[in-house]
Amino acid sequence: MTAVFVDARNVLRSQWPNLPEEELVERARAWAARHGRSIVLVFDGKAPGSLVGVQELDEGTTLVGCGGESADDWLIREVPRHPGGWLVTSDRALRAAAGRQTERVIGGGSFLRELDD
Repeated sequence: MTAVFVDARNVLRSQWPNLPEEELVERARAWAARHGRSIVLVFDGKAPGSLVGVQELDEGTTLVGCGGESADDWLIREVPRHPGGWLVTSDRALRAAAGRQTERVIGGGSFLRELDD
């Protein structure tokens, strides 16, 4: 199953008004299930539910609250461990640092539009 790593706060801020955290989680979870992907939603600070750390919500959905580490640093470390995955971010520096071994890099706004497919 292809892993899709999402720079969650970047995606939340890619539309106005900003998408609520819980709505992103539910829409991304449903999209991943429809498309046979696993999704890892990585939040700076706390993830929904005040989560700091990693929590599997179900077989295909993982939430990460980075706490004191930035989501960018977490993604730079973890994404290369999953070659062939996807990276969702509009951050050019993050794309350059973490996106080299990915199958696909997609911007936050484009990913939001894909969630409705």
